[in-house]
Amino acid sequence: MWGRTNGLRVLELGTPGDMRTWLTDLVLTGRKKATAGLLELDYHAENEELEHVGEHLALIDDSGTHAATVEVVDVVLLPFAEVTWVFAESEGEGYDTIDDWREAHRRYWRDEGVVVDDATTVVCLSFRLVCLSFRLVSQ
Repeated sequence: MWGRTNGLRVLELGTPGDMRTWLTDLVLTGRKKATAGLLELDYHAENEELEHVGEHLALIDDSGTHAATVEVVDVVLLPFAEVTWVFAESEGEGYDTIDDWREAHRRYWRDEGVVVDDATTVVCLSFRLVCLSFRLVSQ
């Protein structure tokens, strides 16, 4: 099960450390408006339900602080090979092409112990920033 804070499910992006700090800051600055997860790894293995449109999530930074609240605006399940460039670009991580996005995500999930093929189900979660918590954004 995912953690809860202030009555909200938590959203922790990437792996702890520099990656989580970078991804959180991308959300706080408005560049990152989406994230991708794997149905098996992030939901089934965690015994967690999918998010739903209108749900608010607590964005947790690397220190475990509730950095912001986001609202889910779309949840789409797609085979890995069908994730669109529009979605990939909305992740705000600076990919130049959908192939760059695919390679980076395959590598990330491989490092997490999961081999992704073209049929692997990806949860494409889009959100909007609702409010910031009172904290300084890292430079």
